[in-house]
Amino acid sequence: MPGFHEWESFYVIVGAAAGALIGLQFVVMTLLADKPHIASPEAGAAFSTPNVVHFSAALLLSALMRIPWHGIGAAAVAWGAIGAAGLVYLVIVIRRMRSQRAYKPDWEDWIWHVLLPLGAYALLLVSALFARPDVEDALHAVAAATLLQLFIGIHNSWDAVAYHVLVRMRQTKD
Repeated sequence: MPGFHEWESFYVIVGAAAGALIGLQFVVMTLLADKPHIASPEAGAAFSTPNVVHFSAALLLSALMRIPWHGIGAAAVAWGAIGAAGLVYLVIVIRRMRSQRAYKPDWEDWIWHVLLPLGAYALLLVSALFARPDVEDALHAVAAATLLQLFIGIHNSWDAVAYHVLVRMRQTKD
């Protein structure tokens, strides 16, 4: 289908990055598991698990966008389904963030863990709805959402590691 082949390099790069970062996230979680005094399952479910979901969504989108689709309709349904599933998952994330007691989320946490993912998943859903009349803009929107998910995961993973290393581990020493 015209338009898709021009995105090949983009999705190869983003997909490879997302896959590698999923692996690193597992390594970090394994290292933190060795420190039971700083581990919090509720906070992990609220703040770490979504990172793997965002990286996985970017990886899945990268793979889906490399399928040799015969038309925009089926591709739009696929990325729209990811957008809809992501929005449902964000409701779960919000509930987890509010119910955990290990950490009080600040405004930056709400932006990076809720608002920006909401924008990425909503962009996928909306672009799927308008893909037929404007294929080029839809493909740009999917690329933007995929890249946003990757950057959200990078930021949130770094933020979690920095918090555990710079705050929680020092608290336990004191």
